[in-house]
Amino acid sequence: MPEVALVGKTNVGKSTLFSALTLLPVKIEPRPFTTIKPNVGIAYLKVKCVCKEFGVKDNPRNSICRDGIRYVPVKVIDLAGLIPGAHEGKGLGNKFLDEMREADGIIHVVDASGSTDAEGRPCPPGSHDPLLDVEMIEKEVNLWILEMLKQDWAKLSRSIEHGKLKTEEVIASRLSGLKISLKHVKETLEELDLRERKLGAWSEGDLIMFIKHLFKKAKPFVIAANKCDIPESIENIKRLKGVYGDDMVIPCSAEAELALRRAAEKGLIEYTPGDSSFKIINRERLTSEQLRALEVIKQRVLDVWGSTGVQEVLNTIYFKKLNMVPVYPVADPDNLTDTEGNVLPDVYLVPRGTTTRELAYMIHTELGESFIYAVDARRKIRLGEDSVLKENDVISIVAAKKLKRK
Repeated sequence: MPEVALVGKTNVGKSTLFSALTLLPVKIEPRPFTTIKPNVGIAYLKVKCVCKEFGVKDNPRNSICRDGIRYVPVKVIDLAGLIPGAHEGKGLGNKFLDEMREADGIIHVVDASGSTDAEGRPCPPGSHDPLLDVEMIEKEVNLWILEMLKQDWAKLSRSIEHGKLKTEEVIASRLSGLKISLKHVKETLEELDLRERKLGAWSEGDLIMFIKHLFKKAKPFVIAANKCDIPESIENIKRLKGVYGDDMVIPCSAEAELALRRAAEKGLIEYTPGDSSFKIINRERLTSEQLRALEVIKQRVLDVWGSTGVQEVLNTIYFKKLNMVPVYPVADPDNLTDTEGNVLPDVYLVPRGTTTRELAYMIHTELGESFIYAVDARRKIRLGEDSVLKENDVISIVAAKKLKRK
């Protein structure tokens, strides 16, 4: 299962966003370093299920389907906040950077209201520039990776120049612990026209440029422009989008989403994550303070931005940045069932470009090894091992060996 990390400076609302995504009870306080150990939880992507298209009543095993919407579980990690100098060990920097290694993608949580200073201390809204926070996090990560690469740099350069090693292999080996692949390194070297240059001739500027491009390729990110309910956020969000693009910056209010999800969980309102509105079920059960809070969420968040943005942040990082697509493997392509009769039991998130045989290996090694062909349940046709899967494909794998369920 791909996983994403919530990163950012201290006190920007990462733990609140984590709770809003997972509803796990984590400590939330308006002070730096509230998150000392990483919180790990399960959040749910929201996709349109294929059950209604096929006219069937599904009974999922690895996900949830409600009213034709499939909720697909993914792992989310809430990391400790960074401050300037983190790569030198200031604050909880070394711990944060080390724990970020396993993440496939990054949600960069920013206080869009500018109400926390560079080190996460509260300050008047609008008095701090959130663009500086994005730059700070990027700088700290780049400098951390730079230190990793510079170890034995001269020795490695000589080995490459003597023909013993290849540049991309040396760099990929050094950074393999960050889940940075040889493919990522090769593509970055080619894009920056650095592949034929000797390592010994690289300047520190060349290294920083290479690291910057490589990290964005290996660990795509989106910016969660949090605290969008505060008026000062509006102009800052425009500026963030102007620099990073509309598809990179998602206005959100983690606090509003958390309040709505908790109210829905208690049966006070009807609300589905990502919706543009909510419905009060029983007004008499709500206090005057709760009613006022709901009205503020409606006026400052939903009416202005169309949603709290929290579900959009999660869907954007997985579907647009990590380029994942949902597919539904079944044993019986006619009845859309597994071997036990469950209808559309599983949904797999696979990288765009995944082939049918690669899917078979994801399900089980023996299924991949004994793969014969696949069946597209929608079009009722056979697919070869190199056929590329598309979004919402329903696929049956035919193999020489039948798997026994445990």
